Amino acid sequence: MFIDLHTHSVSSDDSRANVEQYVKWIGVLRKKGYTIDGFVLTEHRKFDFDKDYSALAEENGILIMKGSELDTNMGHILVYGVTEALTDAIDFSDVTMDAIELVRAAEEFGAIAVPAHPGRFGIGLCEFADNGADFSRIKAAERLNGSNRPGEQERAEEFIDLLGVHSTGGSDAHLVSAIGKCMTNFDGQVFNESDLVRELHSGTFGPVRLDETL
Repeated sequence: MFIDLHTHSVSSDDSRANVEQYVKWIGVLRKKGYTIDGFVLTEHRKFDFDKDYSALAEENGILIMKGSELDTNMGHILVYGVTEALTDAIDFSDVTMDAIELVRAAEEFGAIAVPAHPGRFGIGLCEFADNGADFSRIKAAERLNGSNRPGEQERAEEFIDLLGVHSTGGSDAHLVSAIGKCMTNFDGQVFNESDLVRELHSGTFGPVRLDETL
């Protein structure tokens, strides 16, 4: 299954795309022969418990899941499998939260935390590689990011190889036409957020670019 693990709708403060527009554009890409099975809305510093996209997803034959992208003291972290217990334990709006504590809490409450764009200048996790933090709880990191600037992809690859963790891919879409640019190819089946967490723990996945799905 090809799933874009990193997208933002207008629910995030810096995106211009709504979910319906993403779905329509995926339909266009599918007609051109590309494969996109689903995407995850990773809104900034929040989780939209009140939003239900199940009808839209069923109508268009696409999986729409929800996650979060949180700001931490060591860069941005994508969280999948968010539960109310996790949001009670962690203040998602806190832009100075401890990254390692977030990874630990996510695991405790049945979610999983994945560093986003770790090669990004200034805020990528690789910027903090020498601060003595214990990264052993991290299971995967975002290897392919559709919004990387020159040099950031190489930094991400080098850092992830150093960590020895699994690699994901996501478009980091903030505009409609960006969705699916980078994705994650899962060997197992994913039908909901719980499945997604299970598969991310399994390690049987890898990052892909859109052209590879033709």
